[in-house]
Amino acid sequence: MNAALSGIKVLDLSRILAGPWCTQNLADLGADVVKVEGPGTGDDTRGWGPPYLTNESQDRLSAYFLACNRGKRSIVVDFARPEGQALIRRLVDWADVVVENFKAGSLEKFGLDHVALRALNPRLIYVSITGFGQDGPLAARPGYDYVFQGMAGLMSYTGIPDGQPGAAPLRTGVAINDLMTGMYATSAVLAALIERGRTGEGQHIDLALLDVAVALNANQNMNYLLSGQPPRRSGNAHPNCAPYEVFPCRDGHLILAIGNDSQFARFCRVAAREDLAEDPRFQRNSGRIENLPVLREEVTSILKQRDRDTWGTAFEAAGVPWGPIRALDEVFADEQVKHRGILQTVEHPDFGSIPQVRNPMVTGEEAAQAAPPPLLGEHTDAVLRQLGLSPDEVGSLRACGAVA
Repeated sequence: MNAALSGIKVLDLSRILAGPWCTQNLADLGADVVKVEGPGTGDDTRGWGPPYLTNESQDRLSAYFLACNRGKRSIVVDFARPEGQALIRRLVDWADVVVENFKAGSLEKFGLDHVALRALNPRLIYVSITGFGQDGPLAARPGYDYVFQGMAGLMSYTGIPDGQPGAAPLRTGVAINDLMTGMYATSAVLAALIERGRTGEGQHIDLALLDVAVALNANQNMNYLLSGQPPRRSGNAHPNCAPYEVFPCRDGHLILAIGNDSQFARFCRVAAREDLAEDPRFQRNSGRIENLPVLREEVTSILKQRDRDTWGTAFEAAGVPWGPIRALDEVFADEQVKHRGILQTVEHPDFGSIPQVRNPMVTGEEAAQAAPPPLLGEHTDAVLRQLGLSPDEVGSLRACGAVA
């Protein structure tokens, strides 16, 4: 099959998560992604474990690395050396896209910044991913996802409210800013490829985790901008809909997700509490938000009377939105998750079958054809041969330490 990005060549100078998440998306869509790693340890996340996948030769791949490097070819290049820099420039002649996430200005000293490389290849789409962007008073500062969850506002309204046991800000369970920056970068690359098809010109894409983190506040941004009141921590409650949160049942918890007045009326019928739907305080969503503490007490007392799945069956029949809270073993055992083929495997010559999670953008045969995450430097020789280097040239580069 010819995937959507078949024939597009990506030079991946990124590591950790935001850049690799973008380039894994591009690989899943059919691009040829060459991941450039430094000598020694390579991408930092190769060591971010346990857990690790190991083989009989004691090679290992961390679970973190496996999550965001599927479908790529790995080469080891030391571009602190002039010979390594020259090799990167040769790869730039081959590439359509470069993705890097070094601190602003770091690659300029090696002659590998966007100005220098786009001068060599005007069709090049060069993506820079940094914490704070390429300019501004904080541009030189490094940044990690966790920092931006606090700095951009997310943690100010995520967590247990003040006055309740355990009150404190909380981060999300995954690096949401890194992941969404990778997704924004993917979209930006696709748009730039379309634009290049019209103009013949590449471009520089400047993506900052801070920008993405602020944008991700979404409706909370607008809640503040319209009201002038910064949102506060509300635990599991929704700021704009009610009842829309986690509630205890007799044997556990469920999520009740009432999004409109008719759904609330159906919930009340299932609960045999039509009086709540008729109560002037609760008839409209705005009233339910204004009277949320009282409503929460009522709903809690109702749901505690039955088991989770008993409520779930009744809610399903009545069209009341709800959901269980599951551990990942339950998630991957779910019949709908199985039907959708979310869990897939890829084959590696040294590790055998490696479990992977299907990219939601890719289905069917394309997903089944995905290549495994690479060992460090696994494809160095093959890529250099593809560039037309002779065995003697490769040997010289290896002898001087420019490649490994």
